[in-house]
Amino acid sequence: MNPVAKRTFTGIFVGLMVICAVLFAPPVVIAPVVGVLAVLALAEYFSLLGKKGVERSFLSVLGAVVGAAVIVCGLSFLALIAARFGNVMLLYVIAIVKFSDVGGFAFGLSSAKLMKGGNHKMCPAISPNKSWEGMAGSVFASCLVSCCFMPATHFSLGKALAFGAVAAIVGTAGDLVESKFKRWVGVKDSSTMKITNGMGGFLDMFDSLMFAPVLLYPFI
Repeated sequence: MNPVAKRTFTGIFVGLMVICAVLFAPPVVIAPVVGVLAVLALAEYFSLLGKKGVERSFLSVLGAVVGAAVIVCGLSFLALIAARFGNVMLLYVIAIVKFSDVGGFAFGLSSAKLMKGGNHKMCPAISPNKSWEGMAGSVFASCLVSCCFMPATHFSLGKALAFGAVAAIVGTAGDLVESKFKRWVGVKDSSTMKITNGMGGFLDMFDSLMFAPVLLYPFI
């Protein structure tokens, strides 16, 4: 199967599973599940650090600890959102972040084919496929999904658009941070264990959710 189609169908399948799990899971189950996901993400993170053979200097150890704290903090706030605001709000935060990924991927791919000379690269040294056209698609898709959730979130139009834009920008920042980390350790994706067909590892799936829940939580 074509790699793009493979990734697309896998993403749709995983997305539907996440929607069903988030909507119908008892609140008491969400925190333990997030905990398991955090442990698996940390396992990949430290496995990649081990492959790199990082020096055991103070700064290296401090960097490793900060990276682990970011992973745990980002995923922990997903559980906090569910506990305080309910499953629907958790689904909302996940949806506006992950659909920004979908919008960026679709817009970036389409514009690269339509524009002479291709897209305008955002950070080619870190992520060659990231483009400003894709960023625009990320913001558009995230804002659109955020507006679709307005009957459930009871946000004003301005707040819905603001949440969508912030989710797209911060989600992209998380993706770029993980891309920089992967380049540093010398891997294309984080998959020390393949968990989904064509979607890489846990860090690849959750990179865009590392910062967004933390920043959005105080304003929900």
